[in-house]
Amino acid sequence: MSRGRVEHLTEQMALPVVEDLNCELVDVEYKKEGSQWYLRIYIDKQPDGVTVEDCQELSERVGKLLDESDPIPHSYFLEVSSPGLDRILKKDADFERYKGSRVDVSLYRSRKGIKKFTGELIGWKDDQLVIRDQEKVYSFPRSEVAVVRLSIEF
Repeated sequence: MSRGRVEHLTEQMALPVVEDLNCELVDVEYKKEGSQWYLRIYIDKQPDGVTVEDCQELSERVGKLLDESDPIPHSYFLEVSSPGLDRILKKDADFERYKGSRVDVSLYRSRKGIKKFTGELIGWKDDQLVIRDQEKVYSFPRSEVAVVRLSIEF
């Protein structure tokens, strides 16, 4: 089964449980690291964030659903956590919620020798991601954007 299919199926199984816990499903990630496969579910809860108990409850309930339907043909580790301070922005709602926030943008291919940009998130306009870095405004076609995540400033 393809990565995308596993992620989609897991999202469909997890969503009712996530909503039952009054949380938000941020992302589902299925990837191989070394020789091990990991199925990660990222959740959030407003206004104070998720707790360890939220993660444990979701892990137990979704783990049981996955065991019953057995859609993944090999062994894997199921992990449930918050998206972290440097959360990835994927959904349109993420880009609306975090407008004005500082973001890090990674491109698939470099632009004038640069693949990573940081700036204030303006949002999507005409299928272009727009950020502002001081006085410069950058615009990137959606097809060129690999990852957008909240920037951690210390």
